[in-house]
This record gives sequence, C-alpha cells and structure tokens, in this order.
Amino acid sequence: MEFFDRFTVPNPSPTIYASMVAIGLTIIAILAGLTYFRKWGYLWQQWLTTVDHKRIGIMYLISALLMLFRGGVDALMMRAQTAIPENTLLNAQEYNEVFTTHGVVMILFMAMAFVMALMNFVVPLQIGARDVAFPRLNALSFWLYFMGAMLFNISFVVGGSPDSGWTSYFPLAGNEFSPSVGTNYYMLAIQIAGLGTLITGINFIVTILKMRAPGMKLMKMPMFTWTALITNVIIVFAFPVLTVALAMGTMDRLFGTNFFTTTNGGMDMLWANFFWVWGHPEVYILILPAFGIYSEIIPTFARRNLYGYKSMVVSIVAISALSFVVWVHHFFTMGQGALVNSIFSITTMAIAIPTGVKIFNWLLTLWKGKIRFTVPMLYSLGFIPIFTIGGVTGVMLGMASADYQYHNTMFLVAHFHLVIIPGVVFAMIAGMTYWWPKIFGFMLNERIGKWSFWFIAISVCLTFFPMFISGLDGQARRMYTYSESTGYGIWNGLSFIGAIGLAIGFALIVYNVYYSTRYAPRNIGPDPWDARSLEWATHSPVPEYNFAIVPHVNSSEAFWDAKKKGHDLFPGEYKKIHMPNNSGLPFILSAFFFVFGFAMVFSMWTLAILSALGIFGCMLYRSFEKDHGHYISVKEIKETEKKLGGI
Repeated sequence: MEFFDRFTVPNPSPTIYASMVAIGLTIIAILAGLTYFRKWGYLWQQWLTTVDHKRIGIMYLISALLMLFRGGVDALMMRAQTAIPENTLLNAQEYNEVFTTHGVVMILFMAMAFVMALMNFVVPLQIGARDVAFPRLNALSFWLYFMGAMLFNISFVVGGSPDSGWTSYFPLAGNEFSPSVGTNYYMLAIQIAGLGTLITGINFIVTILKMRAPGMKLMKMPMFTWTALITNVIIVFAFPVLTVALAMGTMDRLFGTNFFTTTNGGMDMLWANFFWVWGHPEVYILILPAFGIYSEIIPTFARRNLYGYKSMVVSIVAISALSFVVWVHHFFTMGQGALVNSIFSITTMAIAIPTGVKIFNWLLTLWKGKIRFTVPMLYSLGFIPIFTIGGVTGVMLGMASADYQYHNTMFLVAHFHLVIIPGVVFAMIAGMTYWWPKIFGFMLNERIGKWSFWFIAISVCLTFFPMFISGLDGQARRMYTYSESTGYGIWNGLSFIGAIGLAIGFALIVYNVYYSTRYAPRNIGPDPWDARSLEWATHSPVPEYNFAIVPHVNSSEAFWDAKKKGHDLFPGEYKKIHMPNNSGLPFILSAFFFVFGFAMVFSMWTLAILSALGIFGCMLYRSFEKDHGHYISVKEIKETEKKLGGI
C-alpha cells in the first residue's frame, strides 16, 4: 500500500471522489465507443498521426474548448464560495487549489490553445502556403501541449492539485509550504506544454518569412498573419525564460538546490523576476493575435479597408518591444525602490499608447462603414468599450505610488479579467465563429450566437465591475471567506450572479455547435461572409493541399481585390503537389514526455530514466528516418477540384 499512498489526494472530499468516478466512467465510455463503432483505425490514421496544419488546428480548438469549461467550473466554484459571507462550500485548502488551477488552465491551456488553433488553421491559408514549414514539429507541438495539459489536470485526482497560485511564488511553492506533489505537477506540466509552444514559435516564424505566396511582401500580409508573426517572435524570446525558471524550481523541489529558497544563498524574488519576464509578454502573446482577429473581422463587416495599415503594424511591433520592459510593475510593493518603480511605471503607461492607436484604427475603420451586425462583429464591437475600461484601470495600476492601494485586491482581479476576457475570449469566440464555415463547411446559427453574445457581454460586466468597488474597499484577492461586517457580501453576490450568466452564455455556444452541426445548410460556398483575405479563396472545408494552384498576390486584401478589381489570383496550371506523410512519431514521443513528467512528479527514478531513454530513442529514430513525403497527382487534383466545385 505504501507505493499507492503517494498517489492519494492529500485533502480528499466528496467533490474529488465524484470527479474520480466521472473521469473513470468517461474513459470507459470513450474506449467502449471507439471499440463498438470500430474507430480505432480512423482515430490513429486521421488524427493521432496527422501532420496537416488544419487538423492540428481543429485538435487545438477542441482542446481549448474543453479547457475553457474545465477552468470555468473552477471559476464558478470560486464565485459560489465568496457569494455570501462565511460560506463553507469550499475550505481554505480547496479554495487555494481551485484558484491555482483556474489561472493555469485558463491562461496556459485554454487561451494559448485557442491562439494556436486559429494560427494553425488560418495563417498558412492567409499566406497561400500548402502547410507549415515543419509539419512534424507542428504535430509534436500540439501533442506536447496536450500531454502537458493532461498531466496538469490529473493532479486533481492523483496526488493533489497545486495550491500556491498560478504564479507559484517561492517560498510558498517550496517544499516547506507546499509539501504535496501538486507544485511538482505545475513545474513539469507547464514545462512540457511550454516546450511545444516554443517549437510552434520557431515553426511559424519560418513559415511566415519563407513560405508566403508570390507577391506577398511583408507589408502586404493580412493583419492576423502580422500579429501571428510578432506573437511568435515574443514566444521565442519569452518562453526560454520560463523554461529555465521551471527547471530551477523543479530542482529546488526534487533535488534540494537553493535557487529560490530564503536560506543557503537562495533568492525568492529571483523567481518573481523570471516569472514576470515571461509572464507579461505572455499577456501580449494572447492579446496580439486577438487584435489580428478583430482586424480581420471589422473590415469584413464594416465593408471598408482597415484604416491605418502601416500604423497598425508599427503599433504591434512597439507593443512587442515594450512588453519586455514592464515586468516589475507586478511587484511595485516588494521593495525595489522609488527609482526602479518610477522607470517601470513610465514603461507600463507607455505601452498604452500603441494599444490606443489600434483602438482608433478600428473606430476609424467603422466610421462611415456599412456595418453588418453578425455574431463575430458583435464580439468585435463589444470588445472595444470593455477592453478600454480594463486598459484604463491598468494605467491606474501602473502608477507605482497608487499601486500600494490597488495591489493584491479584487480591483486587480477586475482589471485583469476585463482585459483578458474581451481581449482574448471575445476574440477567440469571434474568430471561431468567423472561420467556422472555412473549418467545417457550415455556419453556426446566428440567432443562438447573438443570444450567447448578450449573455456573455452583460455578464462579464456584472461579474467584474463590482470587484472594482470591493477591491477599493479593501477586499484582498484569494480570500476564501470574509465576515458580514466587511460589507463585501453585496458585491460578491452580484459577481456570482454574473458568473451564472457567463455559464449560460457559454452553454449556449455548446448548444449552438450541436444545433448547427445537425441543422445548418452545407451549400454555403467558400466565401459566406464576403470576406477579404486569401483563406476565403479556397474551398470550404479546405482540401489537403489548400490551393490547387499557388495564388499570386497584389495587395494586403488579395481576395477582395480579385473579386472587385478582377485580379487573377490563380495564374498558371495544375501541377503535382508535394505533401508530407503522416507520422505516429510525434504522438509516441509526446507520450514518453507524459510518462517522464509523471515519473518526475512522484520521484519514480527508474520510470523517469526509462521514459527519458524512450524520448532520446524517438529522436534518434527520426534522425535516421528517410521519409520524403508523397505527391498528389494532377489527375487527383482535378478530381478533387471537380468534386468540390472548381477552383
């Protein structure tokens, strides 16, 4: 029994036991369904081994939606616990675990996956490419992310969840104050997923710089592709810092080193600096692609060219540079002195300037436009005022002297969520709805989508606006309970009602997917929105090779100009197309990473060594593997094009 004792949850409760049963039954149902419907071969051949950027994007999308609801349940539990004074729904330890997992899941496993989903599917199409530069690395990126997410999520029922906050500050995250294996899960799961993200960054930089269609110069790229390029540059510079920090934290916990301890030469503030040198650029890794999505949607439904294309590009680059020089504002109150605080206060407020430029670009694009209020456009319009409120309160937090009042209160929680939800979640729902017909060949229901938007938009305000008031009244974040005499009850009660509204809104999205899958018409054509960029010039859904003939581009809105000015997008004739072969190696390699991470969490050294050998064995096999891909013949291309309705 001693061997199995290490896997037990340190703070079991009926919720944990119910989750164990639910997870077990779900796994059994999935295995039984695959066996009954004889889908094992299909699953392996079409999905687990795919290197097609479109299928990888779909898998990211499904994973992101699952993580959205996983993190959403945590959010509901927190709001329910604080809805009334002295509530006992969760105890202190359970609350610590819930807010820790909520933050990690939402930022690293939901929002990042949404970004990667849309980048994977859309960017190669927008630049007229057949695939990404390194298709197998792209598959490995997804599976490393997925295995990291699964490793983190099993902590809930095997060994216990991390409980030291999503920032995992030391010394709280050290063995003395977090003796369970929960923080080990944090260190290793994020490390594995982060490795996949870093690989994605390198892959997409090469793809965008080297695989654009003829005529597509940098200043003719669609704005979403521009934001994807800059985002991946940030990833390549920021994620190695996180990798090093997590490796050092892992060694502190497992091998007794003293990088972040408060004794023996360690420095706990070193973790805070490392974390936020990565963590604040991470915010813009999420926000910039969202800006790109809005920059695609707003011109489409305002039926106007994007105002100030060059200024948008300059502002994106400026934001990426400034994102690396603001990290200290996360610990203005931790004693680094007035001079340092002043410098970082100025850089923090400076980053609002290029962000404001983009807001005015979108507003001027809307000016005198013939606006169509579709679901993607509603999210894009709703984003502007709510995000502006979140941004202005961020400038307030950027004032170092005032931050002593705001820091670590619910005011900060309100600010952060009013930036991330409209700036990321709204964008991801808008982008998913906008590109859904290109991904799946049918449209989501507009009526249900609009109901969902209004529930979500109103509920976001109802959930987080009261937190500004309770925060200014002194309510600290991460408090699992409070007394009635504080007066926080009314504000937290309103926030809980808002959280219920958010849950209804997201449930409507799920229903919309179900309803539209069953009843939406399939004869919508390749361009149902009358859009402007290159991805709409090919079929819906997109064939394996993306474009039968490589497009030739004359402007940043090549497809729009082809429709309105008669530009010939597809000069030339059919030629055989080279495509990569599927491979099971990325999935197998990532599975070894999962086993290695699990073994390290529980200090199972023999299993860790064996899985590490498996990792190096897969890498060695790939080094000597000869796989030159395959060709799609002209005859096959013509048959496919005829079936899909021509180019």
